[in-house]
Amino acid sequence: MTTPLTVSPEWLHDHLGEADLVVVDATTHLTADADGTPRPVSGLETYRPEHIPGALFADLLGDFADPSSPLPATAPDHERFAAAASGLGIGDGATVVVYDQHEGFWATRFWWHLRFEGFDDVAVLDGGLPAWKAAGYEVTDEIAVPTPRTFTGVRRPELIRSTEDVTAALDDENTILVNVLDEATYRGAVASYGRPGHIPGSINLPVARLRDPETGTLRPLEELRAEFEAAGLLDEDRTVVTYCGGGIAATGVAHALALAGREDVAVYDGSMTAWAGDPGLPLVTGDSPR
Repeated sequence: MTTPLTVSPEWLHDHLGEADLVVVDATTHLTADADGTPRPVSGLETYRPEHIPGALFADLLGDFADPSSPLPATAPDHERFAAAASGLGIGDGATVVVYDQHEGFWATRFWWHLRFEGFDDVAVLDGGLPAWKAAGYEVTDEIAVPTPRTFTGVRRPELIRSTEDVTAALDDENTILVNVLDEATYRGAVASYGRPGHIPGSINLPVARLRDPETGTLRPLEELRAEFEAAGLLDEDRTVVTYCGGGIAATGVAHALALAGREDVAVYDGSMTAWAGDPGLPLVTGDSPR
């Protein structure tokens, strides 16, 4: 089966039940602590009563996260990820379609993570569970049993950045840092993640602009490509690194850029949670430099 980077509900419905297809619900909910700090919680309890038939649940805060990290959803080591993926039936010969119940950023996080770990046959369901239901397709509370496979992917370290990597690239004219948060947060008008502002030199491309606000599906690719071109993000002589609050929404822009032909975009995994949490690292406020 040849799988594109994104599929429609119709495509998934037509292929549902095929032996090598693994459908994954990666739902995670974002709540806020008393001080307004965003806090993710597992989507398992909302997966159980309502999901696409045959879909398995991927816990991006548990099995697919680093338990030793002080930050949630931090990428674990390759061995932990491979073991969790194998247990869900993700491995040699499988085709994966991932979705979530929200804007799709947790789905693109799992899409990015699979590619980071060397697995390419993965697509994101455009519009997620809301689009599936809007198309009139059924949901179920029946929990499927996975067929374990062997995960043999080889990690691609070029698709991730650490705080040290981003710091070293601040003065690199060939690296474009892309903050995908909303404009107010980027400008520093809204204090978030401990300190207001953005990483010096980074441009702003809000991930929310990628989707139709009414349907939750991606805008036409030609529109997205034009926006990326205007921002210089399709210049293959430059390295693109996306970041957000915690490395989740940043994968939404990475996925859209892959659709536009740039499959080499890296994600700053710690993002603003790690950067703003270190008082020794600089932040600036105001407009995008472009």
